[in-house]
Amino acid sequence: MKCIHRFALSLLFAFAAVCANAAPAMPNRFFAMDTAGGSLDLLKELGYAGQADTFRGNADDAARQIAELEKRGMTMCAIYAGAKLNKDGFHFGGDFAGLLAALKGHDVLIWIHTGSKDFRPSSEDGDAIAVPALQQLADQAAAASLRIAIYPHRDMWTERVQDGIRLAEKVNRKNFGVTFNLCHCLSVGDGEKIPQLLEQARPHLFMVTINGADATGAKYIQPLGSGTYDPGIVLRKLQQIAYTGPVAFQGFGIGGDRREILTKSMQAWQTLGGQTAK
Repeated sequence: MKCIHRFALSLLFAFAAVCANAAPAMPNRFFAMDTAGGSLDLLKELGYAGQADTFRGNADDAARQIAELEKRGMTMCAIYAGAKLNKDGFHFGGDFAGLLAALKGHDVLIWIHTGSKDFRPSSEDGDAIAVPALQQLADQAAAASLRIAIYPHRDMWTERVQDGIRLAEKVNRKNFGVTFNLCHCLSVGDGEKIPQLLEQARPHLFMVTINGADATGAKYIQPLGSGTYDPGIVLRKLQQIAYTGPVAFQGFGIGGDRREILTKSMQAWQTLGGQTAK
């Protein structure tokens, strides 16, 4: 009897160990950025919820891409748009009013990445010019029931997630927040700070992008499931802070077959506890 009891306990402990090491169930929808390539039909086949697109100045193109996604039962989670900050003002790169009209009713997040020749990366000197302009953009977006998030990008004025947090606090609009980008966070040397940064971003965190990456070195963008950095660090922290928003796969500059890259990344997402759109 004691042997049976010990055997039952051993099974229980083994089951508990497996559960402790199992991937957490992620509630987040998983998208592919257009940088990852691949047709919409391929993304649909593999289980991606949709795509994050790039705004190249033509709002009609954005409207057409939204229509193509929705025709397949998919959505556009975000659109990547550029801006410039100069001493003479903050300049959005394209027809902002037209973009709002194209996105209205589709719950697409507007990503803004901001470069500057007049202000160094992460310099607060540009805030006095940028904040009023961003408040105006946020108010215009709110009228269309849309949101804006700073997209941190290495070597730009807003290169760190810390910059997005700072601006979100100063802009002080409910529809204005920040995106966390794993590759750019690693590339500026903030890898060790990621859990802390996600905690700080929590009140303003609208979007997250992930990918495979090396913890150190130059290969900061790889298929998910590749590299030495554990993306589970990010996902576990997202669960801890109760982030339920979209997660997107960043695939910029990855060479090779699109199907292979997107398939591997989706498989890695599922292994990490993520679900497909199917």
